Amino acid sequence: MTATAIITGAARGIGAATARRLTEDGWKVALLDRDALVESTAAELGANARGYVGDVASADDWERIVAAVREEFGPIDGLVSNALVTDPTPLHEMDVSSWQRQLDVNLTGTFHAVRACLPDLRRARDGRVVVVSSVHASFGLPDVPGYATTKAGLTGLTRQLAVQYGDEVRVNCVVPGPIRTAQWDRLSEEDLRQSARETVLGRLGRPEEVAGVIAFLLGDDASFMTGSTVTVDGGWSITKNSS
Repeated sequence: MTATAIITGAARGIGAATARRLTEDGWKVALLDRDALVESTAAELGANARGYVGDVASADDWERIVAAVREEFGPIDGLVSNALVTDPTPLHEMDVSSWQRQLDVNLTGTFHAVRACLPDLRRARDGRVVVVSSVHASFGLPDVPGYATTKAGLTGLTRQLAVQYGDEVRVNCVVPGPIRTAQWDRLSEEDLRQSARETVLGRLGRPEEVAGVIAFLLGDDASFMTGSTVTVDGGWSITKNSS
């Protein structure tokens, strides 16, 4: 029987690349995003993909979407929590509403996602969850206090969920580094080149390269992995120029 996965933040970037990879691997995939583009993204993937517009920070939206996915594809076997918002602003200039929205989407959104999907994920003691964090979880960088805080929270939440649900649901975390997604469009070409130089491999990553790791963690080859944090950053986190 074909397995079913929900992917959040799936209109573009890592989420869309993951949806594409999973459909190629034979999964039925539900793509969730606030952006209505998610519907056309799903349509491009064929009959085994559906797009749903909704807010990961809304428990009501999760109830509606999980019910719709069950009706369309059956019980949920996998979850990829990838949705994010960020506001590159120093803390002393950041509005409380911006701080709260980042918490609501990036961190509480994963809480809602897992809670909504748990009955299905636990049913056969073979559920799989991948949480998408960021290298910002472990490194201090300017102007991203809200984003970094939520991404650090996700690595901790991954471990707690893995322990809590033991051999019923495997829960792992992917930590991307500089991956060339739409979030980078605001940067100049020189800034992009500088970011690429900060990696060992000398380039920015592609969303497909993160999607491949996510697909592995959802698959049977990762059957003895839970509570793990897998870094996909081209070596960004292991090298710094101190000259």
